[in-house]
Amino acid sequence: MFYKEENNLVLTIFWNSLYTAFFLLPLGINLPTPFFIVSIALGIVNTFKSKRKLVSDNKELLLFPLYFFIMLFSLIYTDNISAGTDLLQRSLSLLFFPIIFLFVKEDASTVKKLFDFLLLGLIVSFFINLSVAFYNAISVAKGSIILFDNPLDGVSVILESITNGWNYFIGVEFSKLVNPSYVSLYILLVLSYYLKNKLQSRTQVLIIIILFLYLFLLASIAAYIILAVMCLLLIYNISDKSRKYTMSIMFVLGLIVFLNNPRVFDFYSNVKDFNNTLVIDNTTVEKSRLLTWNASIKLIQEAPFLGYGVGDTNDVLIEKYKELNYFHNYKNKYNAHNQFLQTFLQTGIIGFGVLINIFILLAIRMNRSRNELSVFLILFISLFFESMLVRFNGVVFFSVIIPLLLKKRSILSSRIIRNEAIVVKDNL
Repeated sequence: MFYKEENNLVLTIFWNSLYTAFFLLPLGINLPTPFFIVSIALGIVNTFKSKRKLVSDNKELLLFPLYFFIMLFSLIYTDNISAGTDLLQRSLSLLFFPIIFLFVKEDASTVKKLFDFLLLGLIVSFFINLSVAFYNAISVAKGSIILFDNPLDGVSVILESITNGWNYFIGVEFSKLVNPSYVSLYILLVLSYYLKNKLQSRTQVLIIIILFLYLFLLASIAAYIILAVMCLLLIYNISDKSRKYTMSIMFVLGLIVFLNNPRVFDFYSNVKDFNNTLVIDNTTVEKSRLLTWNASIKLIQEAPFLGYGVGDTNDVLIEKYKELNYFHNYKNKYNAHNQFLQTFLQTGIIGFGVLINIFILLAIRMNRSRNELSVFLILFISLFFESMLVRFNGVVFFSVIIPLLLKKRSILSSRIIRNEAIVVKDNL
């Protein structure tokens, strides 16, 4: 299952380190870091050893180093140098991986293994989170077992403990290892990569069910929206009318199930009239995100050209929360929770333009099939709900996946899909 290339130990260790890092991504923030560092170091060695010339068709990958250097330039007008340096250190993969992939030749099976290892990591993380949730729920239930004179009181407490125990199986409480938004992104990309082929074994069906259940329990509204769009694209692409009708019914039934997630109803009730509930006692996570976006837009209007620098962005945002009486946001020191707004705050319209340009080029490259379009939407929409490029898990993931998608022979191109069809049947 691991990569092996004769007479090239550097590339062998490079890819195997990358595979191990992808396996560990859903299992924790710190676990994959050493393996990403090893892969970067060996990738740089391979770049200097490689006899391949820089391919002009893949020059779009140089937008990532450009983005990094714009961030580096912003240190000139940043007061909080320490915070800016820390972010740049976490963002080094944006500089190195795209350049490395200009000189590393990959094939269908090599790249597919990235998704295989990520899938394996997701399955392992699901069962770890499930075990932890059961343990916490049972602990709550045990703590509620008390003898009561009135049986009705005992029943009431037991029912309350069951309700409290359910909270450990959904949302942030369920995903203890990594933030649910990042895990949801990994799941959606794995689903989009594998669902383009027919499911041909019970193991495949079981894995897909586990991933859908995992996505349901993570309760990410953004992930639900993206999943609905993915399903509609897949249904639209079905040529057989009877099969399309059956899949449409299944989609509606699945939609009903996901909409019955209690977090969906909470989301609606928590975001309405958000301007009327600014105090810390009744500001919910959903309302705080809308308040964050509102504060970010106000700050962008004050410094649209250069922004505030990578070191000062969070500081000025926190001060803006205080000025606007967004006490919950101020206490928790939230970032922009939107990478496009975060980039605009950090580097102004210049950095924002580079980031948008990356996705414009990605959209142009990925217009060959609806499967590629669904992958693009996953990546693009996810940046509207999280500042993915301020955390290491998000930075390294985007540093690897998007450059591979931007290459002329994309990892999802029609040729690669045909090459890998048999491999999916064997390994998924």
